[in-house]
Amino acid sequence: MNHSMRTLCFIFCAALLPAQEISLTDLSRLDLHNVRAEVAKHHGLAALQLTESGGGPQEAYAAVKDYTFHNGAVEVEVSGAPLKSAGAQARGFIGVAFRMAPDGSRFEEFYIRPTNGRASDQLRRNHAVQYVSYPDWPWDRLRKESPGVYESYADMLPGEWTHLRIVVQGTDASLYVGSAAQPCLLVHDLKLGDSAGGIALWIGPGTEGYFRGLTIQREN
Repeated sequence: MNHSMRTLCFIFCAALLPAQEISLTDLSRLDLHNVRAEVAKHHGLAALQLTESGGGPQEAYAAVKDYTFHNGAVEVEVSGAPLKSAGAQARGFIGVAFRMAPDGSRFEEFYIRPTNGRASDQLRRNHAVQYVSYPDWPWDRLRKESPGVYESYADMLPGEWTHLRIVVQGTDASLYVGSAAQPCLLVHDLKLGDSAGGIALWIGPGTEGYFRGLTIQREN
């Protein structure tokens, strides 16, 4: 069975537990790492707002407390945009880390660059969505060693709500953006292997990020 068939078989055939919604307006459910968290309204909807609180190259995220994820699906609405004070390289980076080690020392992740979605530069558009594996496989290493394999295009706008769905099975993962029926990015060699760990909501440098509607389905 090829990788595409394996992914489709997982989506339709695997026995998943009922979807569990994680309240993001209850900050006690989250462990914060180098972020400030507030409950705020964004486009009229209650959401979790994250902004960086630390300096330097530290990873910034809010992890769901006491939660372990192996195989299944994660869905969330995100909205990312560069802060007014951000540098020119800010893209509104925002996404979801999964299979995270308890101390945050390693994780898999999909994230988006919202300002790239409708850029006039085609190369920037091609870099709209990204897979990384922390700490050994950052975006620049993946881009240098495997150009175009771990990033792709999807339509999105900075500051607007964007639906993300991540499907994970073994060493395969797929990212769906918006209402698309097909994934915009397929990864068949998750760098941490067939592992398990936590779920976290992540923002990159110079980002004001909002999250709502986090639901997780785990394999039975």
